[in-house]
Amino acid sequence: MISFEMNDRKKIGLGLTGFGVFFSFLGVIFFFDEGLLAMGNILFISGVTLTIGLKSSMQFFTKRSNFKGTISFALGFLLVMIGWPVLGMILEAYGFIVLFSGFWPTLAVFVQKIPVLGWVFQQPFVRSFFDSYRGKRVPV
Repeated sequence: MISFEMNDRKKIGLGLTGFGVFFSFLGVIFFFDEGLLAMGNILFISGVTLTIGLKSSMQFFTKRSNFKGTISFALGFLLVMIGWPVLGMILEAYGFIVLFSGFWPTLAVFVQKIPVLGWVFQQPFVRSFFDSYRGKRVPV
């Protein structure tokens, strides 16, 4: 069994990642507000880096199979920073899906164990959806 040690660095990283997602969500809700989207991007990237470590982050983002996702996410990040938030978020969303598509089944198992939300994810039609993607990467 794999144990996930939760030290202070990982707790801060998860918090930053959560705030990054929250600020990005607010940026989209407020008609692609550039400041909120940029803040969300910075918090998300720093949170992921703190959570899994700098070396693991570099290995993940520079892995040959992740180049397409990394490049589109980085271009989207750059476009948000220079003031083209809609196009930037489209590129970032594509890059996010390509990069993190392998984590969806693991996330589904984790969400199924959450008390109230887990009930929804334990329904047969939702389970069959996630089971169909278990172990597969999204073709790009």
